[in-house]
Amino acid sequence: MHLVFATSIVPDGTPKSGYEIANAAILGALSRAGCRVSVMGFAWQGREACSIADDTVVLGEMDPRTEAAGGLQKLRWLARAMTRNMTFSSAKMLLASTAQVRAALDGLGPVDGVIFNSVQFAGAFREIFAHLPNIYVAHNVEYVSAEQSARAARSPIARFMFGREAKLLKTLEAQLCADAHFIYTLSEDDRQVLGVADDRRSAVLPLVAHAPVEVTGDERRTDYDAALIGTWSWAPNRIGLDWFLEQVVPHLPDDFRIAVAGDAPPSLAQEHPRIAFVGRVPDAVEFVRSGKVVPLISRAGTGVQLKTIETFELGLPSVATQSALRGISYKPENCTLADEPRAFADALVRAAGSPVDLDGRTFHEEQRNALDKAVLHGLQQSGFGRQNEAA
Repeated sequence: MHLVFATSIVPDGTPKSGYEIANAAILGALSRAGCRVSVMGFAWQGREACSIADDTVVLGEMDPRTEAAGGLQKLRWLARAMTRNMTFSSAKMLLASTAQVRAALDGLGPVDGVIFNSVQFAGAFREIFAHLPNIYVAHNVEYVSAEQSARAARSPIARFMFGREAKLLKTLEAQLCADAHFIYTLSEDDRQVLGVADDRRSAVLPLVAHAPVEVTGDERRTDYDAALIGTWSWAPNRIGLDWFLEQVVPHLPDDFRIAVAGDAPPSLAQEHPRIAFVGRVPDAVEFVRSGKVVPLISRAGTGVQLKTIETFELGLPSVATQSALRGISYKPENCTLADEPRAFADALVRAAGSPVDLDGRTFHEEQRNALDKAVLHGLQQSGFGRQNEAA
């Protein structure tokens, strides 16, 4: 069985964002199910290309982050989106032409089907694959995230852009679900919102992130009381970070040491001088393990929070909002649920005062087994069938 995994960014062996970690987990499950998968999409501009697998078709290089683009590039994306009546995120994919994508597909030889990985690539090129049966992977309900971002936007232009994106995404996601032979979501709530909550039509993919760290009994070396990392340029993540900085941090003791890793605007460091903004870090696992407790601060978005899964796999103490636990069926004993700012702050202080690490291997193994089962179910419902015994 030969499937094309059509995605915005192709894996390069160094997954950094939650989106890339999720892709690696899904591709691993497809491989264990016996599928031959050819990946098609764009390489992340500036990263080493030597780690890109041989069965990958690279259509070009791009940096998909809006905040990393110059003013002229943003205007080009906007012009394409407006003239083609498509989403801003899909307009970025038009770096490649329709003819180039069609030629790339033809060059793969006989193909049995396509997996549209989220909406960006599909929104630009799905007509090219219309003759093939397809599976749609809904990482999020994108239109809901866009609506939340529009409500949280601090400028009229941003509200307009997110509002426009939400309207187009709602139509696009409905079309992708209607056309798909099967839909994978990352949370049960997303099946309901998308209107596909039927086991014959969809399944939830429990994800894995990293191999769990074995708890040895030795005391973990820490540099901070709390450490959190994220892609803060993504609007739903930024909503959670703003909530944490503006509403939770004021309730914490002045000597409570907090470090934030990941891309963050320089203005945040100026506005919150007591927080250590450390930027990109070479090893995300090592960084989060340097904190006594991990704040899981999601307040918006859909899908599943990969940072929650990573934290549970690593067995680290955490304090989580209800939103951070969406799509998670099991909450470890060293995770405290808190949605009110003062309660969240108090729980952080308690957890940092006597941190307890757990062994995350059982969580990881159960997630992976459930992921393999769900992927295989979707392949069978799509008519692709079982290729060999899933591991």
